[in-house]
Amino acid sequence: MASSLWEPIFLSLKLAFGATIIVLIFGLAAAKWMTAYSFKGKLLVELLFLLPIVLPPTVVGFILIVLLGGDSILGRAVESIFGQPLMFSQWAALISATVVSFPLMYQSLSIGFQEINQEIIQAARLDRASWLQILIYIELPLIWKAVIAGVFLSFARALGEFGATLMFAGNIPGKTQTTAIAIYMAMESGDMKTAWTLVIVLMSISFVLLFVVQMLKKKSS
Repeated sequence: MASSLWEPIFLSLKLAFGATIIVLIFGLAAAKWMTAYSFKGKLLVELLFLLPIVLPPTVVGFILIVLLGGDSILGRAVESIFGQPLMFSQWAALISATVVSFPLMYQSLSIGFQEINQEIIQAARLDRASWLQILIYIELPLIWKAVIAGVFLSFARALGEFGATLMFAGNIPGKTQTTAIAIYMAMESGDMKTAWTLVIVLMSISFVLLFVVQMLKKKSS
């Protein structure tokens, strides 16, 4: 019983860590690209990046099924390569968590990049610094608060993901049953003890994350 209680917690933590790393990488690239260049259709692209924030999670899950389900071209391609469908797998749960948490990372990093004094960047370019050197030694140190905020918000969003994961990855104990889904199933079955235990654990993790972020900000100021 104890092991089955902790399974969804460990799974949620693993998926949240994985999703946060992915959205940090792609969020940095997207935010840097969108703030550095102007092009036709830029607003539309940015709206697509932010769309999962306002869409109900079930709609996100539906779109993932349409795009990556067994009846889609991509879904069939993945199944032919790996020998198993993408749906109802931990990969599906990871994709769901990544999609819903990406907008928070992108938005935070985009604001950070926009607040950088461009005269500093121009001076670095005159000194023939590469874009990677500028990113690592100038931009990231200047937007570290935005990075921390993006990481925290994305991790928290991925940790609590429910609707898209349930639709796209399903509810398979020990495989795709995350903490949020386990809480819902425990309530449905009347097991309030398990539900409360999972809720307290999830709230405690979120509290610790928020405490660390606030302490870092206080230390910086």
